[in-house]
Amino acid sequence: MKLHIFWILLLMCTTTLCAQNKNSFYKASDKRFSYMGRGDFHVPDHPRFWAAAAQIAFSFKGTDCIIDITDEHLYNKNLNYIVLVVDGNYSRFKLSGAYNQLSVGANLKDTIHTVILCKATETGIGYIQFNGITCRELLPSPAPPKRKIECFGNSITCGTGSDQSLVACGQGDWQDQHNAYLSYGALTARALNAQCHLTSVSGIGLIHSCCDMDIVMPQVYDKINLRENKLRWNFSLYQPDVVTICLGQNDGIQDKEKFCSEYINFIKTLRKAYPYTQFVLLTSPMADQKLLPFMKECLTIVVNRIHKTGDKKVSQFFFSRSYNSGCDAHPDLSEHKLIAQELTAYLRQLMHW
Repeated sequence: MKLHIFWILLLMCTTTLCAQNKNSFYKASDKRFSYMGRGDFHVPDHPRFWAAAAQIAFSFKGTDCIIDITDEHLYNKNLNYIVLVVDGNYSRFKLSGAYNQLSVGANLKDTIHTVILCKATETGIGYIQFNGITCRELLPSPAPPKRKIECFGNSITCGTGSDQSLVACGQGDWQDQHNAYLSYGALTARALNAQCHLTSVSGIGLIHSCCDMDIVMPQVYDKINLRENKLRWNFSLYQPDVVTICLGQNDGIQDKEKFCSEYINFIKTLRKAYPYTQFVLLTSPMADQKLLPFMKECLTIVVNRIHKTGDKKVSQFFFSRSYNSGCDAHPDLSEHKLIAQELTAYLRQLMHW
């Protein structure tokens, strides 16, 4: 009789242990996932993200986790880079194909782990689609910061040409040196304990874009897929405390009155979407000795004219120098840190953060 009870207890313990170690699939629509960045949630189980630095955060309990993610594989050529941060440990890599299952450790300690998955490449490389994860137990993700920042800009804001850790400049594909996670906007936001949206496209301008691009920022500022000018964004989902605008590098030196007038119109348009937001107009961190004086003069004119309309929540910030050590004269990772330090100090003072 005692032996019979022993085997029953052993079976119960084994069954309980197996149940504890059994992994389950959690769909992307699960409320325990936290999302940051503009995304298309029309299919809640398969949200799509084009924006640079869009990210998914979650926590899980167990020794391992599998992330299910789809790459648009645009033109059957482009593949996105991903930054994965597991318990604070950073890695960056290129997705292997259209369908991906990313292993988050195989021998982690049996405890609670935090994960951030960030799109390191920009909208022109195509979307990533998050499908869910397989793990033992999905937990609520840490609450996101209450402060919110949005950065409008071009390739500099995207983090284009900044990261040569895997592929050197001039080699590989154009996106091989993208790293939005370590761009100045993302770094600034983390330094200020804020969420961040990067609303940016390489080559885009205010009134003139480079590289035969058929869009300018005032046309696509309200989209989820900016590069293709598709999928309207719902501004009520994210009301930033502060917006930075870093445009002008691709415009170059234009007719001053036209440039200033269009800049003012763009701010007035943004003001309708963001009635209480502080706007900060930035010079280009790449600007040379010819472009920089033009930008400083124009931004000063724009701010003064906006103030005369009664809108005092607009200011300008001039970077101290030009940053050009990355690919195609873009800032590299070390310079993005310096740009972020300058901008962080200004925003901390401006916003009393």
